[in-house]
Amino acid sequence: QVQLVESGGGSVQPGGSLRLSCAASGRSFSSYRMGWFRQAPGKEREFVAAISSSGGTTSYAAFVKARFTMSRDNAKNTVYLQMNMLKPEDTAVYYCAAGFGAGVGLERGEYDYWGQGTQVTVSS
Repeated sequence: QVQLVESGGGSVQPGGSLRLSCAASGRSFSSYRMGWFRQAPGKEREFVAAISSSGGTTSYAAFVKARFTMSRDNAKNTVYLQMNMLKPEDTAVYYCAAGFGAGVGLERGEYDYWGQGTQVTVSS
């Protein structure tokens, strides 16, 4: 069992930055691939970024490449999403997810555990 708690969301102006964190409880955090997804009002939850269990491989959705960076600290059981150059269309609830196994997961079905989400609002 893995419990995930996101933090770091908030309101920011266009062009600003936020750093999301996701703290995991439970054993063997380093055995889980991790992902960030987001869901805007009236839209499906979509993939944002993913990182392998070791942190050696990352993958990003095309719409966030070069703006967002995902990382993890296995010693702290935490993953991060550094978001720069934020746009109004980045406004959404951001969810952290964990899936047991190697590689990176781009699909919701590849994850077993989900956090409660943290709101990110980008507005002038």
